[in-house]
Amino acid sequence: MWLPRLSPRAYQRIVLLALITLVVIVVTGAAVRLTGSGLGCSDWPTCNNTRIVADMGNTHARIEFLNRMFTGAVSLAVIAAVLGSFLRVPRRRDLTRWSLGLVLVVIGNAVLGGITVLTHLTPQIVAAHFLLSIFLIWNGVVLYEKAGHDGSPGLPLVSARVRTLGRVLVGIALVVLVTGTVVTGTGPHGGDPGVSRLPFDITEVVRIHSLSVWAFLAVAVWTLVELRRNGTPRQVDRRAMVLVGAIVVQGAIGYTQYFTGVPPWLALVHVLGSTLVWIAVLRFDLGLVAHPVEVRDRQTVS
Repeated sequence: MWLPRLSPRAYQRIVLLALITLVVIVVTGAAVRLTGSGLGCSDWPTCNNTRIVADMGNTHARIEFLNRMFTGAVSLAVIAAVLGSFLRVPRRRDLTRWSLGLVLVVIGNAVLGGITVLTHLTPQIVAAHFLLSIFLIWNGVVLYEKAGHDGSPGLPLVSARVRTLGRVLVGIALVVLVTGTVVTGTGPHGGDPGVSRLPFDITEVVRIHSLSVWAFLAVAVWTLVELRRNGTPRQVDRRAMVLVGAIVVQGAIGYTQYFTGVPPWLALVHVLGSTLVWIAVLRFDLGLVAHPVEVRDRQTVS
């Protein structure tokens, strides 16, 4: 049976599409919470104990159910990434393994999403649901970067000190994300008016989160200075500038949120920003090593 063959570039585009859907599902999930629609469908996998699908006349149920339906689009994009790894020429086992990793985490996140509803949006479970989505995006970014080169170990583009700083930045970014979920769990937007919040003082948890962001920015600027001092390839410098800019913008959004009473629309922008900053720091770290690009087979589909 004849099967189409994919060039490395075509496969990377498929992975990019899957990665975009992963970011969108995080944002739509946040929209469910910020509109108070978290329990619009009070059961899982059905909407409630009397309806399989949502009552389209109920706004909260419709928003929650449409978010669940978008999970189907994410699943299709991830399946395309898996199938594409088999059709890609040359075929590589590492890409297949990473794409299958997406499948496993998507399934796990769907189950955890169901647990989130069944536990009535317990803040700890909501936080775990978001953090698993962040892990899923990490898987997608790694797959996208690997799909862009030949899979060899590569050649370092910067000093060992800068490569260490790259790993430190990823670690601090994780701290920022975790403390951000504590702020979210303590703050006003629980996904439903009846959801209890974490028993912390909002001012204190915001202060801790803010300090982690300042530490993140300081290390990012320090890394940029190190790059400029020792000379750096253009692509590394560009990714560093994107990272610093993303942190500054995200920090400004966070402070605006705090001083304006956390309006839902701005909180949604902040969630989007958190995923983009996460992608930026991952791409910076992964971009510190250069890999040869695979030569496209002329007979493959581009």
